[in-house]
Amino acid sequence: MPHPKTAENIMKNAGPIESALLPKLIHVTEAAAIAAAHQIGRGDKNYADQVSVEAMRRMLNCLDISGVIQIGEGERDEAPMLYIGEEVGTGKGDLKVNIAVDPLEGTNLCADGVPGSISVMAMSEPDGLFHGPDVYMDKIVVGPQVVKYEREHPGEEIDLDAPAIDNLEIVARALNRSVEELVVVILDRERHKDKIEEIRKTGARVNLVSDGDLMPGVSTAIRGSGIHVVMGSGGSGEAVLTASAMKILGGKVLARLVLPSVANRKPDDVIAREVEEKMPRLKKMGINEDNMNDVLDTEKLVPGKDVIFAATGVTSGHFLKGTNLFGYGDARVHSISMGSSGVVKFSDSVYIHDKESTPLRL
Repeated sequence: MPHPKTAENIMKNAGPIESALLPKLIHVTEAAAIAAAHQIGRGDKNYADQVSVEAMRRMLNCLDISGVIQIGEGERDEAPMLYIGEEVGTGKGDLKVNIAVDPLEGTNLCADGVPGSISVMAMSEPDGLFHGPDVYMDKIVVGPQVVKYEREHPGEEIDLDAPAIDNLEIVARALNRSVEELVVVILDRERHKDKIEEIRKTGARVNLVSDGDLMPGVSTAIRGSGIHVVMGSGGSGEAVLTASAMKILGGKVLARLVLPSVANRKPDDVIAREVEEKMPRLKKMGINEDNMNDVLDTEKLVPGKDVIFAATGVTSGHFLKGTNLFGYGDARVHSISMGSSGVVKFSDSVYIHDKESTPLRL
């Protein structure tokens, strides 16, 4: 029988960031999601991203924090707001935090009215999130049952460089399934053509997504989601955000930095130009030719101890409903938030613009 004070005991483990900011974090992602929701299906992904960025920034600057964006909308000269290194918050109080944001993950999905777009962010104490450039990461994501299996079976561990069949056989044993019953999510990109063929040859089922593999990664830690593994290269920011959630949920991420030109198999001269452009910034972040190819696990991506994560659905996805707009400025949103203590909350919220004109709608 569960201890009657289980919830109290768990919350005693909450750090200062979780205790003070987790209840407020979903207001930030929900504001960004509602702003983006007004642009669903309008075909302008850049404007949808812009309004969500602006909404998220306004909300962050209302929080009594001294925050620094570690993962943002690009480098300072590439993005007008929420760029890497930008300072946010009122500066009041004692809370200093690092922040990873993606105000609109799946801009194309939102613009086209397709499922799977979200607003998402994570926070930690200083130096608690990987300080990375706006490049790609090749990754593999698995859930907590696989992590438990690895602990119980030394030598049987997921390996980013291993053939797909080796990794999938470990996942299958951990989940007490056959490889043929596994579902692997991977972005539908030309660069993944060989990887997709390799996975299919194992007998596993491939779920191709046009954009947004962050929440599929989180879904590997949710029993019954129907997603067992995420593979392939995508944005480094998405990898860090995924790792933030997986650290809380007990899952695992393995990742390696890779330049987009390399991932997409561009000609040598294109790769050389990108190396020349990116390496000075990479070196400022502590990344050089010697450690560029290092495999980063969950702890290296998110070394923080007081980590919080929140996401709000813009268009309906794997386990988050999309934002519904009712007119008169009203909106209903579905969010998930979680902290290092182990508390995970699903929230169904209604924002009422005019209480007299628009009574609660269910």
